[in-house]
Amino acid sequence: MKPFQTYLDAVNQAIAAIPYPAEPDQLYAPIAYHMALGGKRIRPVLVLMACDALGGDAAGALDAALGIEMFHNFTLLHDDVMDNADVRRGKPTVHRKWSSNTAILSGDTMLTLATQFISRTGNSAVMDLFNKTAIEIYEGQQWDMDFEDRNDVTVEEYINMIRLKTSVLLGCALKTGALLAEGAEVDCEALYEAGVNMGLAFQLQDDLLDVWGDPKTFGKEIGGDIMNNKKTFLLINAMQLAKGDDADELRHWLNDPYATRVEKVAAVTALYERLGVRQLAQEAIADCNARAIEAFNRVKISDEDKQAFVDLANSLAGRNK
Repeated sequence: MKPFQTYLDAVNQAIAAIPYPAEPDQLYAPIAYHMALGGKRIRPVLVLMACDALGGDAAGALDAALGIEMFHNFTLLHDDVMDNADVRRGKPTVHRKWSSNTAILSGDTMLTLATQFISRTGNSAVMDLFNKTAIEIYEGQQWDMDFEDRNDVTVEEYINMIRLKTSVLLGCALKTGALLAEGAEVDCEALYEAGVNMGLAFQLQDDLLDVWGDPKTFGKEIGGDIMNNKKTFLLINAMQLAKGDDADELRHWLNDPYATRVEKVAAVTALYERLGVRQLAQEAIADCNARAIEAFNRVKISDEDKQAFVDLANSLAGRNK
């Protein structure tokens, strides 16, 4: 297997070379803008890594990698509209730079482009997996929205929601590469399991970074989840653990429509620290990461390739952006 940077360079070059039609500019310019914002490109790289590790042709898996990355960015475009987000990767979101209607329509186009890329593989199992994953992600997004109106969301419900909304796409990426390499079923499934657990650790770390991250490296404003009363792992645990004065204070900040961003983020962050939910999240991240590593170690590939996957899992679980 090649170094991570080699796959990343191949993905970035392929993304930069996507030939968008010149007209209508208002449809395609936002797509090119959003795709050029960068990002970690973890999902397309996982496709290429898995394909290579199982003896396939990574170059031949590039269309699938582009399809998965295009799909991922489509979801981000629509998420930013639903979350009313101002910044994505340190730049204005598409709906802020253009309009919400533009972001929705350009996002729809990205979904179709993603499907076209996946269909070019000519692999029905890959297409079936992609479609199944897409539906699961929509289900996860709906659960996420449903949770906004509930105060009884459990940790188990939240974990299932982020599994659907975030984790299954990492599992899909790894399994897609394995399927294109015609890997053994047991290896395809182990890679899928590894990706899902890696995705859980990734999202839980995202919850932490939204509160304690550095906006210069995180690429988004800190405290967005707090301002939106988003039911994250942190808030759900805080709502369950808070008693007495802490519970009263938490309810106050959740229900005060006039609280400034600075006041609310600082107060809720202090509550999180006091209730110990930061440590709970760190323990959950470590557990999910350990499960991912155990699954990677079951795949019948070289020890060197296993270590490359383990190193990537560890880096994502401990990332700061």
